[in-house]
Amino acid sequence: MPTTTLDLNLAKQVLAAQPFAQLIGTEITAFGDGAATLVVPIRPELGQQFGFVHGGVVSYAADNALTFAAGTVLGANVLTGGFTITYLRPAAGTRLRAAATVTGATRRQAVVACEIYAERPDAEPVLCAVAQGTARSVERKLGGD
Repeated sequence: MPTTTLDLNLAKQVLAAQPFAQLIGTEITAFGDGAATLVVPIRPELGQQFGFVHGGVVSYAADNALTFAAGTVLGANVLTGGFTITYLRPAAGTRLRAAATVTGATRRQAVVACEIYAERPDAEPVLCAVAQGTARSVERKLGGD
């Protein structure tokens, strides 16, 4: 089954079709050539008991950025195969930025690295987590058909 080639416009459509991405306000700000960047606005509802961004939200940002970056080399029909994440510092600020880059790929699988930053307008970005994962092309149409 041929894969659909992804460009920035289709990537935005794919992201818009994800209910969870819409719930937390995810945006795609860069896409192409083996890389993708997603941003998530930080708001109180995404926090944990100490006021930092919940680790699940940081993990989600890494997972989705990894898969979008893989889509730049594998096509639109990709799913996360697995990933690991290491939390370095608590995330706080006005937004999370997950920047992912493909480090190697075959015809059906890509290995991707991701850095997740917490940002605020009055300070340098803070690297709060790093992740590495794989994504695989799948024989499934977008939209679950």
